[in-house]
Amino acid sequence: MERLKQAGGNWVTGDRFWGREKDISLFIERLDEGAHPLLVAQRRMGKTSLMRETARRLADRYVCLFVDLQKSWKAADAVVALSLAVHPHRTLWQKGRHLFANILSNVADRIDEVEFAELGLRLRAGLTSGNWAQKGDQLFGILAASEKPVVLLLDEVPILVSRLLKGEDFSITPQRRAETEEFMSWLRENSIRHQGQVRIVMSGSIGFEPVLRRAHLTATINNFVPFELKPWDDATAIGCLNALANEYGVRFQGDAPGRMVSRLGCNIPHHVQMFFYHAYGWCKRRDRMQFGPDDVETVYHQEMLSTRGHAELTHYEDRLKLVLGQEAFPLALEMLTEAAVTGHLTRDALAALEKYFSFPEQSTAEAQEEILRVLEHDGYLRLTESGYVFVSKLVRDWWKARYEFAFTPISQRKE
Repeated sequence: MERLKQAGGNWVTGDRFWGREKDISLFIERLDEGAHPLLVAQRRMGKTSLMRETARRLADRYVCLFVDLQKSWKAADAVVALSLAVHPHRTLWQKGRHLFANILSNVADRIDEVEFAELGLRLRAGLTSGNWAQKGDQLFGILAASEKPVVLLLDEVPILVSRLLKGEDFSITPQRRAETEEFMSWLRENSIRHQGQVRIVMSGSIGFEPVLRRAHLTATINNFVPFELKPWDDATAIGCLNALANEYGVRFQGDAPGRMVSRLGCNIPHHVQMFFYHAYGWCKRRDRMQFGPDDVETVYHQEMLSTRGHAELTHYEDRLKLVLGQEAFPLALEMLTEAAVTGHLTRDALAALEKYFSFPEQSTAEAQEEILRVLEHDGYLRLTESGYVFVSKLVRDWWKARYEFAFTPISQRKE
């Protein structure tokens, strides 16, 4: 009888890592071949967990450095984050600390006693737009000289690239484009220079390729090999639900797990666990651990689509705002709500929407195409014969519940 503890919304490794054995085996095979993978997947698919579990399994053969760039705003921040990832590896850090001797001169005699947070602040203050690339090149050189090959796991690269390219006002300027090209070219050049000794994995949860395409910078990732992390199949998702039920004493009745999977429509791992979390709470509050098909419908509508569910799913909005900005987000909101309320977003509806929006640097039709690339790339919508539809039934139903009340379908609007 398989058992599984809830992930709690966090990344997982070890005995909490579920349903990705074939994916991780292929991923490790690519790394062993010396590839630089570009880990592609929509939100909550388990990219970070895959990278963390890979690092755990490869610890005896590789030096694995996990670098989270979510809080980075400029290229120098990325070098700081990389430096801090090196810090726990004493041999590498002893070599790397000399790169920052001038920056850390005030604490040189007690460098090993400096708090991690203070170390980050000092490095961030000392690295500038003029020296980050040089220091970064030297740091890559140290990694390449490691006794064991290095796997550099860069998470949320698209967030940093979007900030570099668009700034806080979401406006692409020649200077920002040049800075973004410098950073991406720097990564590319180091991946080529240290091929075989350093493997670079890039991952993120917002549209990476669409962002680079807009700035005509897609060539900077042409040596990275796409590795797509897809949703679980039904059998894996149902197996996860049953293993969770075994761990927490929930007794499924009838085809409750199958009904849960059918309701989701797309087996995003976090959504599968989220459904069980609400089902378990439903059982505990009623002091009745049986959970049947009728309970599935009740929990889905009253819990998953309620304000409690909203707290879990609002990141779908937040991430779109991050990549599209305040100018394009209202149009994206209209497009997604049309798809949620009517069931599909047609070309006729897109054409009708054009008169409601205008953009200073491009036509509304061009803005729509750019938005659609992001929505498809990030797994919000997919194209069918009837138009664009939501990939996930849960996200569609949540979006509809959130916006339908104040929305008039485009075909019903008066001229």
